[in-house]
Amino acid sequence: MIDFTEQIPPAFTKYVLYFQFIPSLLKSLAAFTILSTGFLLVLLLTALFGRIYCSTICPLGFLQDIINYITKKIKKRKRRFEYLKEQKILRWSFLAFCVVLFLFGFAIGINLLDPYSIYGRIAGNIFRPTVIGLNNFISSILTNFKIYSLYPYEIKSFNLIPFLITISFLILIAYLSVKKGRLYCNTVCPVGTLLGYISKYSFFKIIIKDEECLSCGLCERDCKANCIDSDSKIVDMSRCVMCFDCISLCPTNGITFDYKKSIKTPEPELVEVDESKRNFLISTGVYLTSLSTILAQVKKQIVVTKPSTVPIFRKYAISPPGSQSIKRFNSICTACHLCVSSCPTQVLQPSFLEYGFTGMLQPRLNNKSGYCNFDCNICSEVCPTGAILPIDIEKKKLTQLGVAKFIKENCIVYTQRTECGACSEHCPTKAVHMIPFENNLVIPEVREEYCIGCGACEYACPVKPYKAIYVEGNPIHKTAKKNIEEEKPQQKVDYKEEFPF
Repeated sequence: MIDFTEQIPPAFTKYVLYFQFIPSLLKSLAAFTILSTGFLLVLLLTALFGRIYCSTICPLGFLQDIINYITKKIKKRKRRFEYLKEQKILRWSFLAFCVVLFLFGFAIGINLLDPYSIYGRIAGNIFRPTVIGLNNFISSILTNFKIYSLYPYEIKSFNLIPFLITISFLILIAYLSVKKGRLYCNTVCPVGTLLGYISKYSFFKIIIKDEECLSCGLCERDCKANCIDSDSKIVDMSRCVMCFDCISLCPTNGITFDYKKSIKTPEPELVEVDESKRNFLISTGVYLTSLSTILAQVKKQIVVTKPSTVPIFRKYAISPPGSQSIKRFNSICTACHLCVSSCPTQVLQPSFLEYGFTGMLQPRLNNKSGYCNFDCNICSEVCPTGAILPIDIEKKKLTQLGVAKFIKENCIVYTQRTECGACSEHCPTKAVHMIPFENNLVIPEVREEYCIGCGACEYACPVKPYKAIYVEGNPIHKTAKKNIEEEKPQQKVDYKEEFPF
């Protein structure tokens, strides 16, 4: 998610995401394949060894441990945790909230609370822009010394509301981590609650040996899960994240990780409870770089003197290719933003209310930021949940995400009586073509049967503030008709003369 240079192939991402519990579970429900069985392996590991996932696989847990480590280094006095009572009702309420909403077709609960999705948004909306900003700063310095090994990277869009939501989560989690260790994992996280329940019955457990324990309390004071009661010599396995810090700290080897046949029910005293693609990416990057240069030149040459007047009201947002329909997409996508970070044209952006409240933060095509490249299907290759199903390039070229709508009253051919045609020039299927208007001028016309809703026309349109052509999303993706018209020989452009626009 932080790799803005696109050097990491999507195939590698697939392997990394294999073990992420919620993405793997949802992908399995969407399309069961061998690559979607990671959640089963996590369940098996938990049944054997407890919440190994929380300590070694979950990226949000890893982030909290880094925050804890930094806090320890900053504070001169050693930090101390203490045993806390389990908030059982709260834990199961959060899990029930996510499950019930999901059963009714809403993924908003999972979007907000799933640890992988939270980390994905933090990485995509905060860490990635920070790294890009640092890269651009160093690049500008090196350029002064005529060193061009680093080049600046452009961020085409900034989404304020999704950013504020993301940074709010980061602050909350960082605060809880500093004050109470893994409190989020043991009170709010639905994955933590589910795996915690299984962990209570795991074959191997953390065990305090009565005969060797000195009741020094070191284990309790360093337990970031707040699950060790040193007085009662009990470890709440439903909240233990298996970091093994207690074992390494114990001065008498009084704590072990061992097989235990049955669970010792601590209830009463315990508290009443208890992813080859690299070359493709490089060529795509080169293609996009050259195309963006052309688009920039077009925009520079076209002089728009009259602002457009007809506002655009889009009824449906545009969901990514492979998502099949907005309803299906909204019910599975966990808004992890991996597709947003991987999109080479940056057309995929976090939504706010474009899908409605329950689809908040889920990715949509924002043609102000870019357009969906005709020869690209990266988002479908990296999606970890199956919300964007794998789609081959040929099928994608005929998948109609939406349909372009032309507003003549906004077009400069109509308002300024001047030449344009940027939309038609960049339409990959030639669904937008030019027809005679008046005084030898030509004006765009949309042939909807050929349109795939990629948004190249909308992105290229120079009119402001309202575009003269925009894409209306299809709630259910359709199949566009293949345009079999022979491509006309490309007209040579004499760049020494004035650009036709």
